[in-house]
Amino acid sequence: MGYTPSKLSQSGRLIMIYNDEITTLADIPRVQGCHFQDAKALVFKEQALTYLELDKQSNRVAHALLAQGVKATSRVAILAKDSLKSYEILFACNKINAVLVPINWRLAAVEISYILTDANVKVLFVGWQFQKLVATIRDQLDAINTFIALEKAEENWLNYDRWYQDHSDLPPHIPISPQDVAVQMYTSGTTGRPKGVQLAHNSFFAIAKEFVKQGKTWIGWNSTDKSLLVLPFFHIGALWWAIRGLASGAENILLETFVGTEVLQAIEKYRVTKTCMVPSMIQVLLTESKCKQTDFSSLGYIVYGGSPIAESLLREAMVTFSCNFVQIYGMTETGNCAVSLPADAHTSARLKSAGKPFPGVSVAIMNSSGKTLAVGEVGEVCIKSPAQMIGYWKLPQATAQTLVDGWIHTGDAGYFDEEGYLYIFDRVKDMICYAGENVYPAEVENVLYEHPSVADVAVIGVPDEDWGETIKAIVVLKPGIKATAFDIINFVRGKLADFKLPRSVEFTESLPRTPSGKLQKSKLRDKYWQGYERKV
Repeated sequence: MGYTPSKLSQSGRLIMIYNDEITTLADIPRVQGCHFQDAKALVFKEQALTYLELDKQSNRVAHALLAQGVKATSRVAILAKDSLKSYEILFACNKINAVLVPINWRLAAVEISYILTDANVKVLFVGWQFQKLVATIRDQLDAINTFIALEKAEENWLNYDRWYQDHSDLPPHIPISPQDVAVQMYTSGTTGRPKGVQLAHNSFFAIAKEFVKQGKTWIGWNSTDKSLLVLPFFHIGALWWAIRGLASGAENILLETFVGTEVLQAIEKYRVTKTCMVPSMIQVLLTESKCKQTDFSSLGYIVYGGSPIAESLLREAMVTFSCNFVQIYGMTETGNCAVSLPADAHTSARLKSAGKPFPGVSVAIMNSSGKTLAVGEVGEVCIKSPAQMIGYWKLPQATAQTLVDGWIHTGDAGYFDEEGYLYIFDRVKDMICYAGENVYPAEVENVLYEHPSVADVAVIGVPDEDWGETIKAIVVLKPGIKATAFDIINFVRGKLADFKLPRSVEFTESLPRTPSGKLQKSKLRDKYWQGYERKV
């Protein structure tokens, strides 16, 4: 048992595919604290926690939570930028079978209040940047009985370091099942109120286990890896990526937030071997003046996903970073990624593909009646994964609409090619119906990204009395470069059918995006559809 599923690579490194001693998140610091006692688990600024220290620290915090009245299945929330404390709290909750609710700190006060109330949070950890914000909504948070400041505390706040320091560093010995809920991640709310996605402990290990069953590897995680975490802790991709590194015994470098120059410095300083980003982050790095002078020779892999990537951006990144690129596709409801385009498939013919399903994952393209469509036909992408959510918190009807007969309905439109590669066409609800023809905005956006003046673009449908909807391109130009609406529209002509051409162009300084980089098209459409009963 133990490390038997692992093997040595050609370089002699220990490749950690799946460790069968680890079946819950609570097992990670305990098991790795034995195998990699003095190795650095997490590095943040000038601080570091070894695997043994992470185990002991999370034990102390776990006992402090128990003393605070936190029980199994209680919800504990954290509203803070990334730090070592985020992971101490995560594993402390895991060890007492409580459920951690990471809060998106970019949200407005009213949105944060909604999530904390919806989750019935009992204890809230708050970073110093957000104490004043929480103070403005504190009288609305009746269910929360304990507010803990992670840094210097205001009046009526507990101080994190003093709060847990007198507690035992021995394990709390609370029974935990791999099927118990570990975290509750709230969706970005691009189509309505945020929903609490309940993910079990097993969700973070199920795919790795399937790889072992089939005798396959993915990106060769090993105990000598230096993994850079740049996604925010409240994002499922960040948590999933961190768990992959920690379960491998790697050294994981944290950044408080994503700042392009700091990412470049960290890659060089720590000799980073692996990192995971959304496309907008890659775009930022490429525009940094220091990018071309940065030493990327240590980088083995950049894993990317979370939103579509322009082919031109991907090609530029592959040349600049000169490492393996791997795409992942999935969503919070599928336990993060379910489909992957491996490095060796990043060829000209495959760059627009999301890849193939991971071992143990099934993907089907279905129409609105639930019928599976043939190769090449566009329909809704539906996923069945051993890592998928238990369901939405307190929303049985929404769960039943998304999780149908074991299939997660993603809301994405896509198709398979003859060789089994999945292509994501667009969001089903973003489809534009122009003069009776269906137009998927992503197809038009991909062409417009090729325009030398375009830095970012969104294509939406706007109301038209004659045609129902017409196509509008909303464009962000590159700094110091000019273009006209005629230039933009004419660029598409001949590359797509005439009915897919934008009929109008609007120029703007930026586009609204979620933390994962997804365009919030509802915000772009709203001003055009005001006063209309239907928004299609």
